[in-house]
Amino acid sequence: MEKVLGIGGFFFRSRDPKALAKWYAENLGVSEVPQDYETEGWRQSGGTTVFAPFQQDTAYFGDPEKQWMINFRVRNLDAIAAQLEAAGTKVEIETEIYPNGRFAKLADPEGNPIQLWEPAGISKDTEETTA
Repeated sequence: MEKVLGIGGFFFRSRDPKALAKWYAENLGVSEVPQDYETEGWRQSGGTTVFAPFQQDTAYFGDPEKQWMINFRVRNLDAIAAQLEAAGTKVEIETEIYPNGRFAKLADPEGNPIQLWEPAGISKDTEETTA
């Protein structure tokens, strides 16, 4: 069976797409969409991606009006949480450490839920995992 290689884009509605794209670029390092074919877009490091539909009535995303939550892999959860909080974004780091790593939740300026994941065994010095 031929399989997809990964996620090639994530498309969603926004009240102010330019401002929201700028927030993601400035706060999470997700490059804005290039305006030409010569400029490369945001390039992810390799790693696990979980593709998980949830029950329609899940409380996991917070606001029941939100239909999606994106999870970003991070190298250093504490550092990025501090960076986001310094920029005015509230971050809730989960106290439990799971076998697959550590997690935090936040929302973008439009209230869209975001989860940050520091995989277990990740080296904080590189983008590679040590496990």
